[in-house]
Amino acid sequence: MFLQIQRVSQASLIIDSRLIGTIEEGLLVYIGIEKNDSIIDNAWISKKLHGLRVFNDTTGKMNLSIKDIGGGLMVIPNFTLAGDIRKGFRPSFSNAKEYDIAKDMFSKLISNLEHDAESININFISGIFGADMKVSSTNDGPVNILLQKHFS
Repeated sequence: MFLQIQRVSQASLIIDSRLIGTIEEGLLVYIGIEKNDSIIDNAWISKKLHGLRVFNDTTGKMNLSIKDIGGGLMVIPNFTLAGDIRKGFRPSFSNAKEYDIAKDMFSKLISNLEHDAESININFISGIFGADMKVSSTNDGPVNILLQKHFS
């Protein structure tokens, strides 16, 4: 599984010409599920995202999490993160998980993240698996972190 985590000062999500939601300061996370992922440790991912200290404290150090700042979390499914461009110029998506299985895994992850976001009172927005989405954001820093973890 790949997670591309971006610290943003704002992000918005539009699906089918309809504004789904916006977040102010927070994290924009793209998630790609790979063929070898048989399970996802939803609790581990939720704890990691809600506890990730990438926001500046009063001294300018990255020492605060979205919980600490009351920030937002936007999570977008993105199978292209599993794309392989080592050969040629057209990405191969043979490493991406099968659609139906990945959709189910993503749905379970979103349910967990949404529940946890409610419990710590942060704004949570989720993309829709398989939808054509328009994501706009202002990257802050820029701060971008790639996380690859295999759950099996």
